[in-house]
Amino acid sequence: MAHRVVWSPRALADVEAIAAYIASDSITYAKAVVRKILASTRTLEHFPRAGRKVPEFDNETIRELFVYSYRIIYAVEEGQVTVAAVIHGKRML
Repeated sequence: MAHRVVWSPRALADVEAIAAYIASDSITYAKAVVRKILASTRTLEHFPRAGRKVPEFDNETIRELFVYSYRIIYAVEEGQVTVAAVIHGKRML
């Protein structure tokens, strides 16, 4: 069964901030990073448990994918995956 992938306002703002930061050096690279982040979340439609369990939480439904140095934090619910945040791997969650 396919899951619906939805983005929280926080996660959308995170991706916009990442793109703006990278674009100050390279618009091309910023676009590539955003494309890769979006593509990786599209796979969650069919493989919602593809990412690992977030180590900071003891909860199987809170998971993460890695794209370059960014952590895509998401929650798996019945029929839906909610992308909660996209943060740099060196930042505290």
